Amino acid sequence: MVIKHILILIFLVLQLSSAKVTYNVTSFGAKPDGRSDSKSAFMKAWNLSCNSTSPAVIYVPAGRYLIASALTFSGQVCKSRAITFNIDGTLVAPSSYNAIGDAQVWIKFYIVKNVTINGGTLDAQGSSLWACKLAGKACPQGSTTLGIYHSQNIVISKLRSLNSQMFHILLYGCKNAKIQGVSILAPGLSPNTDGIHMALSTGITILSSKISTGDDCVSMGPGNSNIWIEKVVCGPGHGISIGSLGWELNEPGVQNVTVKTTTFVGTTNGLRIKAWARSSNGFVNGVYFKGATMMNVKFPIIIDGNYCPNNNNCPNEASGVKISNVMYENVHGTSATRVAVKFDCSKGNPCSGIVLKDVDLKFGGQPANSSCSYAAGTASGLLQPTSCL
Repeated sequence: MVIKHILILIFLVLQLSSAKVTYNVTSFGAKPDGRSDSKSAFMKAWNLSCNSTSPAVIYVPAGRYLIASALTFSGQVCKSRAITFNIDGTLVAPSSYNAIGDAQVWIKFYIVKNVTINGGTLDAQGSSLWACKLAGKACPQGSTTLGIYHSQNIVISKLRSLNSQMFHILLYGCKNAKIQGVSILAPGLSPNTDGIHMALSTGITILSSKISTGDDCVSMGPGNSNIWIEKVVCGPGHGISIGSLGWELNEPGVQNVTVKTTTFVGTTNGLRIKAWARSSNGFVNGVYFKGATMMNVKFPIIIDGNYCPNNNNCPNEASGVKISNVMYENVHGTSATRVAVKFDCSKGNPCSGIVLKDVDLKFGGQPANSSCSYAAGTASGLLQPTSCL
């Protein structure tokens, strides 16, 4: 009997420790009217969740919640093993771009573990800042909408991000993050509004998402590894890009990247790798592009190893970034320009191990062309345009 009672007591303790506690932001003063600043209510809910010894849920009911200035959720001293945001409403930034324009990040997670964001909409109202920039006026740089820094075991599911001032979602120095079923929307002419950007991160998965924006749909900076991207629809935008790389002389490389089952609609680029024409010890190695559909894409397949816009900061230099072991398989559709496959690699560091397999791209109903500079590799299967490797 004593053993039985002990087992029951252990069971009850485990049940209590695993029970979730829920904090509704409206209980702390958040107003769903889109006018009252709800930042302090979100911080109160976070602090209580962070200090909870049980897994915690922060619930955001339907409505529009103004977050009037930059908000940071810090996790260095969190006791909770897991915190989940269940969002039915919209978090909205002020209409004046100056409110968050110099903040770098509007909503920031810093050194957190086991955080999940389910649903909801983030509306950064970036259109006034874009107009300022496009008019050539003096404007703040703008803020990333959602920035995750130095964090582990992150899930972002079914989130909508609208009209970011700069990047929509940023992963910096993160490990093991999954982004699934997100929708990102900004006009094609909105400057620097990358959909998802990652740097110095590993174990990142992006699944079943639709990204329409004014810059790269997904961009990978230096120091990323073990990246998996699948079932992403991109357009408008600048495609899925590795780079720009090689700005710094000493720079970590990018390796083990898989991009599968993607669709590009009216984008500037499809599958792109770009490196600055500057001295660098950076590299790209082990990239697999498979199953891409191009619909009127300007540059469906492109490696730009001589990136130097306006010949600033890199004239007469060759890129030091070594690009090797990159495979393109089952890429088909239409190109908006005659040169559908372009490998413009560095004279000082030629591309190697490039593989083309079953690539079928047409321009205006006719076979397109390919162009190779300092690129070596192999080609097999159906090839239109004819390989220049």
